[in-house]
Amino acid sequence: MIIEINDLVKRYGKLTALNHFNLQVKKGDILGLLGPNGCGKSTAIHCMLSLLTYDKGEVKLFGEHMSPTRYDLKKRIGIVPQEVAVFDELNVIDNIDYYCGLYITDKTTRKQYVSEVINLVGLEDFTTFTPKKLSGGLKRRLNIACGIVHKPELIFLDEPTVAVDPQSRNKILDSIKELNRQGATIVYTTHYMEEVEQLCNNIVIVEKGQVIAEGSKEQLKGLIKVNEKIVIEIPDFPSAIKEQLLQLTGIIDITYDNVFVTLNTEKSKTVFTQVLHILEKNQIAFGNFYTQQPTLNDVFLEITGRELRD
Repeated sequence: MIIEINDLVKRYGKLTALNHFNLQVKKGDILGLLGPNGCGKSTAIHCMLSLLTYDKGEVKLFGEHMSPTRYDLKKRIGIVPQEVAVFDELNVIDNIDYYCGLYITDKTTRKQYVSEVINLVGLEDFTTFTPKKLSGGLKRRLNIACGIVHKPELIFLDEPTVAVDPQSRNKILDSIKELNRQGATIVYTTHYMEEVEQLCNNIVIVEKGQVIAEGSKEQLKGLIKVNEKIVIEIPDFPSAIKEQLLQLTGIIDITYDNVFVTLNTEKSKTVFTQVLHILEKNQIAFGNFYTQQPTLNDVFLEITGRELRD
């Protein structure tokens, strides 16, 4: 195991931020560490990195006990914080070279590593730019480059795509996949569930300082009642029709946003046909309709009872 956390407890006075928190991350995983704000994710990461002391429990990284003085383990870790942490007075290449120099003393190796990471994150055309001349997306890429330039075995990425343009987001996600292909184990936190679906082979949901669900995206979706969604475009959706539909076996609930009716359903081969029959029987005009599988956001809503962005 790259990460082993057993019964971790962290208190701030009367507040218990981590309540017997347990986590295991295998070599080569991309772990999505998810949960609403204030659930304990950041506290858990800070404890893993020995940036915070904790009241009880055990943290092992690379099979070794982690402590504030384990610099041999810290050299094998890369951290990309949510806040951009670069030097405004240095240009792109000098920023990256500085962070690389904290770990790599050989000048030839350092030059090679800096060149490789610039290509990885797509900053080839901006090496002489200072951060203030970069767009938000390019700053994010620079932030990532500084955190991973020393080729760490374990990388913590804290919401690396916040407020970036689609081009930068795609480049960042591609870079993360490439890092993983090169052997890095990654712990990834984000509020963008589509990124989790795209990247992560294992997902942990944290709530009130505890792991409340863990598994692949398929396993997590199997934990909830919703098996399929039926989405129908209906310009006028009478409440009486909604009540009729709710009587059908297999309908869990129905929402309407003044354009689309969304029916959350359990597994049923006939429910779709029955829904259309009721609409046609009552002469309800409808447009496009389709079915979709449950999403990780549906998992959140059912397991935690609230949106991830709370």
